[in-house]
Amino acid sequence: MIYIYRLANLLFRLRVPFLPWILKIINRVLFSVSLPPSVQVGRNVTFGYQGLGIVVHKNARLGSNVIISPNVVIGGKGKGQPGAPVIEDDVVIGAGACVLGAVRIGQGAVIGANSVVLANVAPHTTVAGIPAREVGQKSKLT
Repeated sequence: MIYIYRLANLLFRLRVPFLPWILKIINRVLFSVSLPPSVQVGRNVTFGYQGLGIVVHKNARLGSNVIISPNVVIGGKGKGQPGAPVIEDDVVIGAGACVLGAVRIGQGAVIGANSVVLANVAPHTTVAGIPAREVGQKSKLT
């Protein structure tokens, strides 16, 4: 799944027409993941269960060492509300969570399962709930 995305992203950056989007469709059919070639994905990003049910906004940015569990939506808020999420390094996103709009998830943050994130999350903070609220912080050394 990630190798198909990486190839699609390379072709997208080289401005090759059509082929990146065909690879996106192949990923969608084979792995049930919607990961457009325009998304910026860092190193060592883990998509739980090969990306099962994960949907990522075409303008989203994912940092390095991010763990995204199944059935996660990283998307916009809808028409008239521009912007896409920015996920910094070392973030963990629990199953079924939604990160919506022009929000920034700080380095080392943890998003609880089935949470709905509509606002920025500070680094090294754990959030949970609908809408997501801070439930804890962790030391930068942890």
